[in-house]
Amino acid sequence: MSEDLSFLLEETEDSMKKAISHLETELTRIRAGKANPGMLDGITVDYYGAATPIAQVANVAVLDARTISIQPWEKNMLQPIEKSIMQANIGITPQNDGSQLRLFMPPLTEERRKELFKKASAEGEHSKVSIRNLRRESIEQVKKLQKDGLSEDESKDAEKNIQDLTDRYISLVDKHLTAKEKEIMSV
Repeated sequence: MSEDLSFLLEETEDSMKKAISHLETELTRIRAGKANPGMLDGITVDYYGAATPIAQVANVAVLDARTISIQPWEKNMLQPIEKSIMQANIGITPQNDGSQLRLFMPPLTEERRKELFKKASAEGEHSKVSIRNLRRESIEQVKKLQKDGLSEDESKDAEKNIQDLTDRYISLVDKHLTAKEKEIMSV
């Protein structure tokens, strides 16, 4: 197999891994009724003029299955953190007791569970689409290499390898979605 071809396959696999990694991150943000500090990832607070992740200005801990505690390192950060959580619209109102914030996860209704699974499925579909786009782009590059002198057999083998990669990563997306469905639907 030519060097260009092996490089192309490596690039394609790396990009597909990134798509899976992105899916995992997005699925973590979809709460399933259990307290998870990952829900606060991506929420920033104004810390002396700089947008800073909550985990860098406070201690974020899970107290029990339904409670997250946020203990700011500076007392004056309570209000900005509370405001940031409210603006992030994660569906939870923080409880401020003057020294820390607590987030209580409300139990999920059947309707809300279905809604969350729909959101998770949409994320999975986005990942599948990006994986398929990567396959299409890679196959186009193989065809360009074939025009530049790559043999037809090598070209067919490369396309088969790309398809195998695609199938493997699509099935990985399905596994992630199945696990998330199980997590969301369990009461």
